[in-house]
Amino acid sequence: MIEDKIILGIDPGTTLLGYGLIHIHGKKISLLNFGIIHLDKLPTQNDKLKRIFDRLDGLIIEYKPDEMAIEAPFFGKNVQSMLKLGRAQGVAIAAALKSNLPYEEYSPRRIKQAITGSGAASKEQVAAMLQTILKFDEIPKYLDATDGLAAALCHHYSKGIGENNKSRVSNWEGFIKKNPERKK
Repeated sequence: MIEDKIILGIDPGTTLLGYGLIHIHGKKISLLNFGIIHLDKLPTQNDKLKRIFDRLDGLIIEYKPDEMAIEAPFFGKNVQSMLKLGRAQGVAIAAALKSNLPYEEYSPRRIKQAITGSGAASKEQVAAMLQTILKFDEIPKYLDATDGLAAALCHHYSKGIGENNKSRVSNWEGFIKKNPERKK
């Protein structure tokens, strides 16, 4: 059976949220759309969260993706920023859940690794590689858009196995293999 699906990728943010949509048909990967949701001019956190939900819900209704990939928040020093970012991610996930859209999380490092081969790649390097793979004309002004696209492509390359989908059994088995002395 030929694989045929649409993947929505999300780079959550509280100032800009990036998104990208790709279509997988067999071995062909096509770019459907990518862009950003501007949040910086909205007066309150509640307004930002509502805008995220409404715009993503609209994208889900319009493109009817089969799966969603979202970048997991990285651990920074500013706790307030982390809380805001986590809320933005949660609202994006809620939009997916509303439509029964399965989702998966990927760390920023894993996304960069999947696209460029280096987990330490810059946003510019990720964008340039995506431009080569998906053959779009211009790299956008805001690289959050290509980061959303990168999440979608990482999901495809990872065959849908992200942070939420890792089996506890396989993780435990891997631990025992590496640490046989810990088994009783």
